[in-house]
Amino acid sequence: MTNSHAARDIDTSRPHSARMYDYYLGGKDHFEVDKQAAEAVATIYPGIFVCARENRAFMHRATRVLAREHGIRQWLDIGTGIPTEPNLHQVAQSVVSDARVVYADNDPLVLKYAERLMRSTAEGRTTYIEGDVSDPQTLLDAPELSEILDLDQPVALSLNALMHFVPDDQDPYGIVSRLLEVVPSGSALALSHCTPDFDPPTWQKITDLYISAGTPAQVRSRDEVARFFDGLELLDPGVSIGHRWRPDTEPTATDAEVSLWTGVGIKP
Repeated sequence: MTNSHAARDIDTSRPHSARMYDYYLGGKDHFEVDKQAAEAVATIYPGIFVCARENRAFMHRATRVLAREHGIRQWLDIGTGIPTEPNLHQVAQSVVSDARVVYADNDPLVLKYAERLMRSTAEGRTTYIEGDVSDPQTLLDAPELSEILDLDQPVALSLNALMHFVPDDQDPYGIVSRLLEVVPSGSALALSHCTPDFDPPTWQKITDLYISAGTPAQVRSRDEVARFFDGLELLDPGVSIGHRWRPDTEPTATDAEVSLWTGVGIKP
């Protein structure tokens, strides 16, 4: 993996969701086209910055809970995005130093910075796969995955702010089911997903913006998000707005600002 190889493949003619998310988080790894698209979203929905921060905070809390309370030592994080510290493996390894993490994303810019995701503890392991959640079998068949993860032992599937980029015609529920099929009892799904429940007209405008820029998008209601957890045992407090899922401090944002359903389920 070299930076020059990744740079050749980066399309700067249109925005990419991972780079827009980097802008929402205050990062610097994006291009002018991404900034313009992100600012167009922020004009419609100023809460997007709160939403992005709360999504990241949910990932941190869910990772710690799974490591501390449910014995998880392995993660498959799809839709990783541009590295933002602390990354998932850093959170997991702060609890269990031997945690193993496989990251996957479809943006070549994430590959460019993937070395940031490789800074593991000596006891743990991390790797990066360039791939797309819409083709789960290719991800599962990647030799890098089998080198790091033991699929006979519980794995946490981390799908944060990802499945709202998989419309119904791409079979999002089937994709998640396929990923969960190959992991054993005791594995987990940690998922966050943008929702129109608190302001449907605004979220229709946001969805239209992403689609017009070439990114498929479909936000979903609480009931539709809950379907991803069918057959799993939901951890308390169930499917909740992001900042209300086991918060470390008293939430200050409004539900409408966050507009993100989150949950963690365990495979029985």
